[in-house]
Amino acid sequence: MSVSKLSEELTKAGCEVRVYTTNANGAAELPIAPNTTQTVDGVGVTYFKRITKDHSHFSPALLKAVWCNAGQYEVIHIHAWWNLVSVLSTLIGLIKNVPVVISPRGTLSDYSFGYKNSLFKKLFHNLLGKLLLNHSFIHVTSPAEEQSLRQVIAPRGIFDIPNFVKIASSAKTKTDDITILKLLFFSRIDEKKGLDILLHALALLKVSYHLTIAGDGNDDYIDVLKKIAHYNKTEQHISWIGFQQDNKFDILADHDLMVLPSHNENFGNVVIESLSAGTPVLISDAVGLANYVAKNNLGWICHAKPESVADAISNIALNQKDKLQQISSTAPAIIHIDFDDDKLVQRYISVYRKIITTK
Repeated sequence: MSVSKLSEELTKAGCEVRVYTTNANGAAELPIAPNTTQTVDGVGVTYFKRITKDHSHFSPALLKAVWCNAGQYEVIHIHAWWNLVSVLSTLIGLIKNVPVVISPRGTLSDYSFGYKNSLFKKLFHNLLGKLLLNHSFIHVTSPAEEQSLRQVIAPRGIFDIPNFVKIASSAKTKTDDITILKLLFFSRIDEKKGLDILLHALALLKVSYHLTIAGDGNDDYIDVLKKIAHYNKTEQHISWIGFQQDNKFDILADHDLMVLPSHNENFGNVVIESLSAGTPVLISDAVGLANYVAKNNLGWICHAKPESVADAISNIALNQKDKLQQISSTAPAIIHIDFDDDKLVQRYISVYRKIITTK
């Protein structure tokens, strides 16, 4: 969502933007004719056929297009890492002497290096990845991500600009009459997101609560999580509602507290979405927006451990219901100022211009 919105806002601001991507849709393919260009929300998008069905996303047609057309553009902006589209497109851009900007999206954190195919990642990074990254410009979305990246690479430059996030147009007024604390986990269900931590924390609570889990993920992993709830005898206090999109902000606004106890999160779009809807947040200190939330008094920060999460929820329920109401009232206005589309796009354009002049 952040990538598409960035492309749309740049186009609105008068930039010429072309998006190259594959027709990947999980293990399936998008119902779009491959290697064709369509206009999506004002942006020209070419969907290239991939020949692998996994996360390598190998697409010779896409790479050929990058090779043939790179010289027509002043900047190539690549999103994510650890796939053949990103890595080989970076290599092509550098060979063609076009400045390359890479947004790792959390894929170069310590957690990422130690999670899934860690040995391969370390070998690849030392053989080729570090060289490519060090000759590129890196876009981060939080000071925490920048600090983590500087430990593993020394790029031509690093710039910190928040993600574009679609925010609620209005927020519901909440009451301070809370008898059962309505908790919400709203995210992709993955080990990285720490939902298991939250589920173990529920068993330690002595306050009245109900948790709604909105999101989808691997069925086997979700079964493991449901077994945790069953074993802890908390399943009667949990609703699993699956992936939600069109009614996202209604769901956020209908809860008292959004909880995201991630092991690692370079930004955390849902934090901004929740606050824009007037719902305070409890997030781990491993979430990139933790400093922003603390600085602006928009929620609570905990450690990614069940005891820490449980202590925070209990304290909120017993002693800080008035703060829930206060944050609910003030957060939407703060978010609308800090994440204004027009201001953000000018920051991106300013950085692109600086990069072009340093070519």
